[in-house]
Amino acid sequence: MSLSFSHAHAQGSGTTEVVAVLIAITNNSARVLTVEGGKLLPNGPLMPLHRSLQAGVRQWVEEQTQQPLGYIEQLYTFVDTNRRNKDGHALVYVSYMGLVQESDIDVDAQATPDTATLDTATLNTETKDKQSLASTEKAASTSRRALWRDWYDYFPWENHVDPEGSEYVQLITTQLKQWANAAKDDELRKKRLQRIYLCWGGDWEEDDSELDRVIAANSISAKEMFTQWVAEHALLRYEMLYEAGLLPESPYYNAAKLPGDWQKVTGEPMYYDHRRVIATAISRLRAKIEYRPLIFGLMPPEFTLLQLQQSIEALSGVKLHKQNFRRVLESQNLLEQTGNSSQTGRGRPAKLYRFRFDIELQSLLMDSKLPKRNNR
Repeated sequence: MSLSFSHAHAQGSGTTEVVAVLIAITNNSARVLTVEGGKLLPNGPLMPLHRSLQAGVRQWVEEQTQQPLGYIEQLYTFVDTNRRNKDGHALVYVSYMGLVQESDIDVDAQATPDTATLDTATLNTETKDKQSLASTEKAASTSRRALWRDWYDYFPWENHVDPEGSEYVQLITTQLKQWANAAKDDELRKKRLQRIYLCWGGDWEEDDSELDRVIAANSISAKEMFTQWVAEHALLRYEMLYEAGLLPESPYYNAAKLPGDWQKVTGEPMYYDHRRVIATAISRLRAKIEYRPLIFGLMPPEFTLLQLQQSIEALSGVKLHKQNFRRVLESQNLLEQTGNSSQTGRGRPAKLYRFRFDIELQSLLMDSKLPKRNNR
């Protein structure tokens, strides 16, 4: 099958697919599990033999990646109008997010070819000799293996722990403002500018005197909304880039009108709407870790406070203040000392912690998919 960023579904008569975003933290890096050389998430059609949507997603994940699954939750359901089954019906995506410990997968990550070069014409051409065809088919097989990827490979502008992330935001907002100024009327231009600042933050006072008057007439909290970077707005930012035609997945994309190194700014594209599905998972997880201890599903049994802080920073994409972070941990009473320590440098050994037993019991409930009582 030849894949493209907006590809017509050429196989099958089904109308529903399940897609999984599996997230792990490895070496202080937020990672997602991909297939097809990093171009797709684990996915597959919902089949009559599947007793439920979750059964379907678990089967496809295990078949395509061999990654053990623990906690999963349903993310988002949408219609992909760019993909049709053989009867002409649009496909429905049902996406899931899972938190896992990264497992070793038999994959040659560095040797994986770009599947965009492995199209049907290449595989089926009669002008190629058998040796060349066998070599291409072997490469295609390699490309279908599972591969863990840093999620900032796909969303480099979301990583503000890395100073380059903030630089990318400046380059992106410059392009977005051009898109706003190209609006068909002044009212639409103002709305686009307001959306840009709500999603991306920045110094709005420099840009538009009319926008300045609108914001100045509101409260201090409203002004802050236009200047602050909100980590959980990852999906909104992605969808704005898509709408503005700044992503290869967008039907409005025109590389000739963009800087030559634009893909470095906007990250690696994916087939279908799979990068949008990851953006949905990023927004969901960033929002939930602020009020629920989901991070326990991504941590080893014992860890230092620095490891926990760095893991949360990897997910949120922003640096945390060390003392404030530890005060919050103490007030929430989520952890207990193990009595062990870890020596990672020349300094004093760091104490090792684990989540309290009742927090671990919550993880068992989450793994069993039982409804949980809201104690808030």
